[in-house]
Amino acid sequence: MVSARVFKCSLHYAKLAFHPAANAIFGKVGRMSSEEVLLQLVKSKCLPILLYCLEVCPLMKKDLKSLDFVINKFFMKLFSTNSIDTVKSCQLQFSFDLPSIAIEKRAMKFKDSLK
Repeated sequence: MVSARVFKCSLHYAKLAFHPAANAIFGKVGRMSSEEVLLQLVKSKCLPILLYCLEVCPLMKKDLKSLDFVINKFFMKLFSTNSIDTVKSCQLQFSFDLPSIAIEKRAMKFKDSLK
């Protein structure tokens, strides 16, 4: 939680915890496996670390962009590129949702479960 006039959550520790987890997978599996396997591992093991309980927190647009940036930087590292167009293309090719989209889906699912 962050000191503010309204309820606000800090994303610093979530982003900080994502990097060692993703780097551990990248270090263990590395270039020996396909990108599909690596991305599936990141999606199933590291993305929950980044998105833990964020569907119930009120997030501003800049917070969502900050979470998206973490994933975009991981894709840049994985595919050895600095082009955001290449990253977007790879995300589309591998059906990898950005955190902003994943949080929106999870929030809708959470709200539906309350009904």
